[in-house]
Amino acid sequence: MIERKRKKRKKTNTVNNYESNIHCHIIPFAGNRKSQTLTRRDTMNFVDYVMDKPSIKKGSTVAQIFGTWRVLMNYMIDADVPIPANIVSRIELPDVNKRVSTALRPEDVASLAEAMRQLEPRLEILIWIGACAGFRESEAFGLKKSAVAWDDDLLYVEEQRQHGISSALKTKASYASLPVDHFLIVQLRKHAAQFPGAAPVTEETARRRRARRYVAPPDEGLIVTNRLGRPLQYSCFRHHWKAAVQLAGLPEDTRFHDLKHFYTTRLGASGAFDPKTVQALSRHAKFSVTWDTYAHPPLAVQGVTVTTFASLFSGNAPTGSPHR
Repeated sequence: MIERKRKKRKKTNTVNNYESNIHCHIIPFAGNRKSQTLTRRDTMNFVDYVMDKPSIKKGSTVAQIFGTWRVLMNYMIDADVPIPANIVSRIELPDVNKRVSTALRPEDVASLAEAMRQLEPRLEILIWIGACAGFRESEAFGLKKSAVAWDDDLLYVEEQRQHGISSALKTKASYASLPVDHFLIVQLRKHAAQFPGAAPVTEETARRRRARRYVAPPDEGLIVTNRLGRPLQYSCFRHHWKAAVQLAGLPEDTRFHDLKHFYTTRLGASGAFDPKTVQALSRHAKFSVTWDTYAHPPLAVQGVTVTTFASLFSGNAPTGSPHR
């Protein structure tokens, strides 16, 4: 099943989750049993087995693991394995509490950016990209200099980075030529001037690199990289994000995605855009997502100029010498 999904170029993270759940939960539960001996009762027992694991504390995690079991069972049914057709139907799962977003204020975003500036200055720009363009984390990791129309206040949303690898975006609505506040372009220019590539190293480090024939990574033109000039990895960013959240005095469960909520909320509250325009700017495939939490023509919205964010952060963004 896994290889088939990889060949069909399904989303990398989704397939990786399937593979992890199969090896960590499904195989230990099923053992060496023959596939054709599985019954609906086994599905119910599997759910109980997962719920009884001390390391699994959230109903959403149980539901996600069960989703892999369901995909696997349906795959076997499609492959004519003789198992009951109702093997995954009407299975009772634990309640899943809806994740509550942290409602960020402009001063919270500014404090978060300041905290990141103190901890790891080259990552501060990610805060502004999330808050002022509504980028998802992986989309911000994948933003290239060539995808910025510097003189037209546009960002071309074309790819994301997962595990450092260029990947397709979440939905068709995610692709857009996105008008952004000139404030963000200013921050991007400052970042590009301050961090044009890998961080400089000492002469001793350079000597050791030459001794071991170190090969510098190719320049992929990304706006944000790690200190070595390589694509940013989630594990590295997560460490800095959690530290910045703590330093900014925000709730510990504050997520990068809360910046997207901030972006959409502020667009809606500005009174400058109708709800469908907010949906298009937020790049949501469904209007219900825009309405509950936060239309996409080829240009996200024709004839729209965004000036929502400059006034929110006047005096909060760095304007003098860059912090080091």
